[in-house]
Order: sequence, then structure tokens, then C-alpha cells
Amino acid sequence: MKIFKTKEEVIDTIINRKDILIVQDLDGVCIPLVQDPLKREINKEYVKDVSRLRDKFAVLTCGEHEGRRGVNRLVEKALNSKTAAKENGFYLPGLAACGVEFQDRFSNLSHPGLKDNEINFLAEVPIMMRSMLTNELKKFLPNMSSELRNKFIDVAVCDTRFTPTLNFNEIFHYVKNDFQKVKDLQLIMKNIMNNLLEDSKNSGLDNSFYLHLMPNLGIKNGKEIMKYSTQNDFGTTDIQFIIKGALKEAGLLLLLNKYIANKTGVYPFGENFNVRNAPKTHNKLIALCKDKIPSDQMPLLVGVGDTVTSVKDNKDNSWLRGGSDRGFLTLIQRLGESYNKENQVIFVNSCNDQVLRPKINGDDMTGISDPNDDLNFNMIINDGPREYIEWFKQLATNF
Repeated sequence: MKIFKTKEEVIDTIINRKDILIVQDLDGVCIPLVQDPLKREINKEYVKDVSRLRDKFAVLTCGEHEGRRGVNRLVEKALNSKTAAKENGFYLPGLAACGVEFQDRFSNLSHPGLKDNEINFLAEVPIMMRSMLTNELKKFLPNMSSELRNKFIDVAVCDTRFTPTLNFNEIFHYVKNDFQKVKDLQLIMKNIMNNLLEDSKNSGLDNSFYLHLMPNLGIKNGKEIMKYSTQNDFGTTDIQFIIKGALKEAGLLLLLNKYIANKTGVYPFGENFNVRNAPKTHNKLIALCKDKIPSDQMPLLVGVGDTVTSVKDNKDNSWLRGGSDRGFLTLIQRLGESYNKENQVIFVNSCNDQVLRPKINGDDMTGISDPNDDLNFNMIINDGPREYIEWFKQLATNF
């Protein structure tokens, strides 16, 4: 039986260390999951609690900071002010777009590793997505009114600057009692995104982008594996068109690079380090840390995420493990082992009545982990973002 730490035990572990860095995902952790991403909300008190931790906290998200869909808009809405966050440093610092959009607490932005021609192509992707999806839905759901179809398309096409995304949550709910239709829609989503990938190659951007599936079942032959719908959860609901190399585990090192530079004045990996020139495997990322970061400069790391998957592959009796948070949470655990530090890995149950996902119930981790999984959670937040925000407030009072 797995014994998890209590909330108080994890807080004690964190506050008893001088140097700490909390690295936290956003959607599903401190922001409840919703079918329409434009209807997300963030808690005002949580935003203020984050600011108390200063450089001890950083986000690591596949969402974005800026733009009409960015988390900065949620912060401004929560504070009921366009200026308070900028004046008081209430924006959430850290890495967005899976590692290519960085900001500090005052929303000073940079996009390390990106090229202008890539940014220009990304700006066209939502337009192409909309056209392709319109054609596909007309064929797949011919009896749907044009008004309803356009409503679904408005929700599905997420026109983010660095990570344009197809989000089919609301469309899935429309056909949720027919799981074959959900699977067919997943294939439509996948085909649209693969066509966009081919278009990028035809535009001379052969090695610039990849498709990030949320959630997924790991990687095979260089591509993320789709998690197909079952009666218990929808599986893959979103596919992001994303910069190649933009992986959260590489982003973790970029955050470490900046954290240590703020403390010592020296960037251990160099001032121009970014997710695109970072090593591509956990072993090489750890080796780089061991080579460049002495133990007395490595902070205690606390990783918080909600998107972790594990499904039995009955064909060869193996486990398919994935999820956009798995990589950086595993790296945090392994760095703790390498540096002999009590790094903490926290899992938040994000499943709710709007977004169906597997959730941990006691010892039952079906769909998230398995008996042979190397990733171990120190603490489980059972009741989603609401409970996590309460715990975070308890933590923040110590700073």
C-alpha cells in the first residue's frame, strides 16, 4: 500500500529548506478544467499568494501568458484591474507554451529560441484550422445547424500565439453517448493537425514543429500516442501545434538556469540556453545539471501537475505511459535522487463534470500510474484545484 505524505508534512519539508523552487502546471492544478477554455477562471487570493513566494515559484505550462486566451487575462479579470498586476507583480512568473514564452512577475516577456519565420507561420495556423474543421464537421455531422457548428468551431480553435490548439471537449460532449463517434472525431482532429504539419514542411519549416497530444500515452517512433476514448474518459481532447523541442522537462532546466542566475549572477548553462538547444533525454538533462550545478546551488524542487497517464497495452503486456506533466515531474524526482534532496512531486486530481479524466481514488491509480511506474507521487490533492488552492495558501503564509 502506497503511503502518501500529509499536506502539513509536505509544507514542513519545503519550508525547512533555504533554497526552493516550486514548478507548477496551471490548467487542472490551480485553474479548474472547463469545456470552453475562454471560460476559465483563476482565484484572486491564489494570485496574491503566488506573489509572496517571489523567485521561489514558477509556472511550467502548455498554455500561454499573453493574448486573449492567455493566463494574464485571467489574472487581470480576477483582480478586476488592467493595471494592478503590472504595478504589484501579480502576474504568474515562469514558462508558458511548453517552454518558449517566458515572463517575470511584471509580465516582461521573451520567447527564447523562436525564429521570426516560425512565429509568422504560427499566426496562420488558426485560420487554416478553422477552414479544415468547418469542412470536416459539415461532412461528419451534416444535420447540425450552421449556427451550432460555428459555435463549436469557435470553442475548438484556440488561436494562441505560440501553441495554436484544437480542443474538442465541447464537441465530444455533444456526441458523448456514442464513443465510436468520439473516436472518429479524435481521428478528424489528428488528421487536421497532421495536414498542418505537412503544410509547415512545404513552407520550408521541416524541423520546426511537432504535435503535442493532451493527454497522451507516451511517445513511439518520435510521435506522441493518442489516448482513444473509453466509457470512463474521453482520452485525448486537445492537440497543440507546437515548437519542436518545447518539452516541459527542457523547460525545467531553463527555469533552473534563471533561478540560479538570480541567486549567483551566473547562468550555469549559459545566458542563451533555451528548450531548443537543451539535451533531449532525461539522462542527458541530468548529466548537464550534475556537470554545471554544484549541490549547494541546486534548490529543493517541488513539482505540481495533473496530466499523467498509464494504460496497459495488452498486445505485448507493457505499459503506455505519457501525459504532458509526466516528463518534468519524473525529472524533478530523478534530480532529487541525484542530488540527495527531498524533492516533492504533487499530483492534483483534475477530473470534473466538464472534463472527464482518470482520477486517483485511494490506492487505485488506474489510468494514471501502474505498479511498475518509476514516477512516485509524494502527495495527492484529491479534490482538484479548489483543495490545491487552499493548500497553497497554507504554504504561502510561511513566506
